[in-house]
Amino acid sequence: MMEESDFLSQFKKELSNNLPGEAAHQKMAPINRPLSSFALKEAKNIRESAVVIVLFRKNNEIHCILTQRQEYEGNHSGQISFPGGKKDDSDFNLEATARRECFEEIGIPIDSGVLLGQLTDVYVPVSSFKVSPFVIFHYELPPLIRNEREVAEIIDFPLFDLKKEELIARMEVPLTNGVNLKNIPYFKLSNKKVWGATALILSEIKEILLSID
Repeated sequence: MMEESDFLSQFKKELSNNLPGEAAHQKMAPINRPLSSFALKEAKNIRESAVVIVLFRKNNEIHCILTQRQEYEGNHSGQISFPGGKKDDSDFNLEATARRECFEEIGIPIDSGVLLGQLTDVYVPVSSFKVSPFVIFHYELPPLIRNEREVAEIIDFPLFDLKKEELIARMEVPLTNGVNLKNIPYFKLSNKKVWGATALILSEIKEILLSID
């Protein structure tokens, strides 16, 4: 297995090169989902947001954090996501948004962790959010404090599990309007079904992992 320092160096280098981008997104996207770059050209009232891909050491492996949202009246109720949220006017930039939201949702201090780089933006048409993902590595993960109002559960999984093809499956997703989305790809991670924008971001991470193996 590759040494942690070598992996982090290569991962950071890949994040600064040509990213797999939307070609990777498409591998975990519903059949009729438009590319983010195309949808953004037609979108109105775009809302900027950012998330953190929190990486950390656990059991001599690199793990990644996900959260399960609380149930609420909204489009993303109960879904699996990365810590993050919408940009505030007071945020200096989108990295600041990502770090602030990560602190508010799971208690990781704003100045904690090493920024490795940024992944390709994902646009979420149903909520008009443009999501900017930032990858931050923690040599020592601070104690996590779950925001009980927003986060139902904090989840983690071994990052390299993304390379296991047997963890990809398809399902139907019932919507609040009574329509069922069919043949939706998802990752099976820590007994959770991870789909939508989160799966698109994970798909890009997967392609980077495959490129540096």
